[in-house]
Amino acid sequence: MTRAKPFLFLIAMSLGLAGLFVRPAFAFDTTAQYGVLIDGPTGAVLWEKDGDVQMHPASMSKLMTLSLLFDALKAGTVKLTDEFPISEHAWRAGGTTSGSSTMFAQVGSRIPVETLIQGIIVQSGNDACIAVAEALKGSEPEFAIAMTKRGKELGLANSTFANATGWPDPNQMMTAHDLARLARHIIYDFPEYYHFFSEKEFTWNGITQHNRNPALFLDPSVDGLKTGHTEASGYGLVVSAKRGDERLILVLNGMPTEKARAEEAVRVLDWGFRSFKSYKLFAAGAAVDNAPVYQGVYSQVPLVATSDIDIIMTPDQRKEMKVSVSYSAPVVAPVAAGQRIGTLKIEIPDKPVQEVPLVAGGNVDRLGIFGRAFAAIHHMIFGG
Repeated sequence: MTRAKPFLFLIAMSLGLAGLFVRPAFAFDTTAQYGVLIDGPTGAVLWEKDGDVQMHPASMSKLMTLSLLFDALKAGTVKLTDEFPISEHAWRAGGTTSGSSTMFAQVGSRIPVETLIQGIIVQSGNDACIAVAEALKGSEPEFAIAMTKRGKELGLANSTFANATGWPDPNQMMTAHDLARLARHIIYDFPEYYHFFSEKEFTWNGITQHNRNPALFLDPSVDGLKTGHTEASGYGLVVSAKRGDERLILVLNGMPTEKARAEEAVRVLDWGFRSFKSYKLFAAGAAVDNAPVYQGVYSQVPLVATSDIDIIMTPDQRKEMKVSVSYSAPVVAPVAAGQRIGTLKIEIPDKPVQEVPLVAGGNVDRLGIFGRAFAAIHHMIFGG
């Protein structure tokens, strides 16, 4: 027999599943043409505006360049102290004479990888990006192919790359959702390098430049990531902020001015932190319910989740949440710890129904022959 038990006393509590990208229905407007706000720890989408529409990412796509470099550092094929050469192509296409953002690297020089990272993040140096591309894949076109391939592996289904810099190109396209996913990947998979994104200024070749991320200077909770601007893209940014235990990641693009970019970044982040809170329902291994056991040395077995069950939601969603547990009863002994027993079902307004597997929290051995006989008689007489 399958039992479904509603947790009426839990309606005022809340939970969630990691990495669930859903489409919320919250009315909130912005001057940005495209936007996405996600919860950092879970990846849940809290708000979006044309989040899956391809757009020109401009220098925000430098995050993909950095991602490939961080991959190489993590794999050990590159070290922070390694030096990459500045070719004539890097100097002409991304250096002083290019008229684009640059770290003012000198042609023919060799620059440490750690310095190139700072040049890309703080100074948005196109010369630094091309130097990385050529060092890792031999040429910028080959690096762009690797960017697209790696992007698909990371789940960036709507992103294609033609260069390492974000220079306008019809094949250099991303979505706000993909940029948010990429930012989350960098924050959580490369924490040892994330501190570079909060540097407010960097000096190279005698020239000091300030970080172009305006939110770093306007909101002390902001610690990254990257801005972008071209005529085709408008003004945009990928930004993340952490307040207490909560982290939000915001992508905005297609804004008309630098001022609008700065104001919208702070305004949307403030709204996000005010509107959404993270709640814990159960910790990993904590008993969610107890299921009756037939012919076992114990009459019950605890049902537990294998990981923490948390969710980020609005107070109104929290009030209307419904939670229930279902399983086939009774569970027949022997029962092994970790054995799948049931399902925790979560229903939250404006979110898809979520189902969390529940497993046995411990072993329950089978009764001996006489104990099983007694249990069978008891079950026939009293049921249960």
